[in-house]
Amino acid sequence: MSGRLFGVGVGPGDPELITLKAARLIESADVVAYHQGVGKQSNARRIAAELVRPGVTEEALVYPVTTQTTDHPGGYAGAMADFYDECERRVREHLAAGRDVVVLAEGDPMLYGSFMYLHDRLSGEFETQVVAGVPAFAAATAATALPLVRQTDVLTVLPGTLPEPELARRLADTDGAVIMKLGRTFAKVRSALEQAGRVEGSWYVERASMDAERILPVAEVDPSTVPYFSIVLVPGDTRPGVARYENPAPEAVAPAEGAEVVVVGLGPGPDHWLSPEASQVLAEVGHVVGYGPYVERVPQRAGLVRHASGNTVEVDRARDALELALSGERVAVVSGGDAGIFGMASAVFEAAEDPRYADVNVRVVPGISAVQAVAARAGAPIGADFAVMSLSDRLKPWDVVERRLRAIAEADLVLALYNPRSRSRTEQVAQAQAILLEHKSPSTVVVVGRDVGRAEESLTVTTLGELDPGTVDMKCLLLIGASTTRVTPNGRVWSPRFVE
Repeated sequence: MSGRLFGVGVGPGDPELITLKAARLIESADVVAYHQGVGKQSNARRIAAELVRPGVTEEALVYPVTTQTTDHPGGYAGAMADFYDECERRVREHLAAGRDVVVLAEGDPMLYGSFMYLHDRLSGEFETQVVAGVPAFAAATAATALPLVRQTDVLTVLPGTLPEPELARRLADTDGAVIMKLGRTFAKVRSALEQAGRVEGSWYVERASMDAERILPVAEVDPSTVPYFSIVLVPGDTRPGVARYENPAPEAVAPAEGAEVVVVGLGPGPDHWLSPEASQVLAEVGHVVGYGPYVERVPQRAGLVRHASGNTVEVDRARDALELALSGERVAVVSGGDAGIFGMASAVFEAAEDPRYADVNVRVVPGISAVQAVAARAGAPIGADFAVMSLSDRLKPWDVVERRLRAIAEADLVLALYNPRSRSRTEQVAQAQAILLEHKSPSTVVVVGRDVGRAEESLTVTTLGELDPGTVDMKCLLLIGASTTRVTPNGRVWSPRFVE
């Protein structure tokens, strides 16, 4: 009969925080396994020391490296993969021999724990059970006696190993936060907190629940003294604009003098395609409002509050921006490409028709549009008269789309098609192709630009007859040529300015 595998959380450090179930399993185990660094004692083994029976079989699983530096041919990832394979082999031998194996894990086994990799490899073959442990951040929260999150606050747990801009963005976008895996990353973490405007009120807890526990405001910590066993807590109460039951949001005030919402086109993607005017606006406003992926493109900095929302609530987010402006805040609404081309500019003007916003000025800052970016990559396909359409029928009926496609085809204009496909709209490209072929030659030049300006960019030159609608996705923009559109011997596409 095979043995059983137990992943047992022993908590953050104080042996009295080990659960009764964890204690029972450790005391009765045939084999006790634990991970530890080279030349170091396992912290999990130290916490559970009083529960490990004398003479029990122990398996010390020693990490080959503790930093990203290694001479392993597969790099750090290769070294760790080999290590976990070796851990699997050693534990498997005990399980196959019928011995129960308890793997000790600091905190909780499934929260940044090494036990997970044994679970991945062995749980499908052997009976496996995970025993929850008190996570380090729970002990740190208890040590500071700070409310971390309340009511509908969102709590985000972040590893300090994330890139600094990503840390700053996530810290700005959440209510409460826990940052783990500090040590050498602390200076970067503090910088990210400063960019997110969250240093004030954030706390550093070192070795939570242990005898050497240390608690300091983040601003007072010397980065050179920070060990791996440390955590930063960012209470939800520190987020700007938080309203509580006992401290509700203030009543609306009279419109601020000079209230303004600036609608900013971010361009198709690359930072160097962002205009100086747009950069200046984003550096000066206190609030950025927009569709989540576009808000993410705005660098985080101290004092900037981000308001991200979904893809089908344009007018609602426009009203939110106008309300912020009414209260005296400096607000930018961001949009991909050019905000005036199927972007947020028209949604803001639509919302601003409400008399409540009569005193709010709406200013639009242009951006490079997707049609310009794709055309530039292709050559000069829109060098002559051209039309721009969206294939989406979310805001207009499909019969209107069909009527306009026919009119453009009959006028022999170059046609740029936005929004050719989505998860719910999968047939429109094929339908548009059929309509256009009623009036255009199958040899009409077509350019398919996908993610132009980004790392995944691709550009395909084909014909209307050979276009495969199945290759077109929501990240594409199509350019359908006029009868005069040409392709040079080296594949460049252009449309003459003259008509013969």
